[in-house]
Amino acid sequence: MSTAASHWRPPVLSMRWWPVFLRNLLVWRKLAIPSLVGNIAEPLIWLVAFGYGMGALVGQVRLGGTEVPYILFLASGSICMSAMNAASFEALYSAFSRMHVQKTWDGIMNAPVGLDDVIMAEMLWAGFKAVFTATAILGVMLALGISASPHLLVAWPVLLGVGITFSCIALIFNALATGYDFFTYYFTLFLTPMMFLSGVFFPREQLPAAVRAVSEWLPLTAAVELVRPMFMDQWPAHPVRHLLVLAAYAVVAFWIALALTRKRFAA
Repeated sequence: MSTAASHWRPPVLSMRWWPVFLRNLLVWRKLAIPSLVGNIAEPLIWLVAFGYGMGALVGQVRLGGTEVPYILFLASGSICMSAMNAASFEALYSAFSRMHVQKTWDGIMNAPVGLDDVIMAEMLWAGFKAVFTATAILGVMLALGISASPHLLVAWPVLLGVGITFSCIALIFNALATGYDFFTYYFTLFLTPMMFLSGVFFPREQLPAAVRAVSEWLPLTAAVELVRPMFMDQWPAHPVRHLLVLAAYAVVAFWIALALTRKRFAA
């Protein structure tokens, strides 16, 4: 097998990812409160500024023939955006620090833990951070009375899946990065446009037909289409399709990220 082909071999995983995950948890626990404040402050500012400020001007939003308060429309989209951002920041800046700056991964791999297990642990850790952040934001939304639907209990595993999907995508850029500035490309060219094309701030029906067709297949769109009906005490219209979109992005991105990271460590 050639060296290039060996980078793309199937993942070799075991439960040895768990000590790496636990190590990240123990380190983060010391900074849990500042980290939580930092993760939830921005989405809550968006929610208050746009939900209550612009919401007073917009009033109701027509969604599938139903009038929905704008604050509810925005909250259901912004919690998906928050999960996306939390996973992305963890799988980019924090993972890059452990991989490249602090050389933590090198130290871990001196033990009987393979690179595949380290990547798996980083992916799941970023997914955990995403669902933890989303849970804190959801608690604030419940306190504000934005939604009290029992369907929101099902939103938790969905948001975990959203976090895992975006952590896999972010780990691709982590493998390619030479410095922190490289991540600007990811946020500017990928995440920011997707925020405005996925129905977070306004209905996608307002988009041109060609742009709307592209937005149908974005991972954030799939997340919003799954979570938003639950805020409205409904079930998603096409859950299998949207779950498959998220799963496809996660599987393909994880494989690519793993191959690129193997190549980086082999150099």
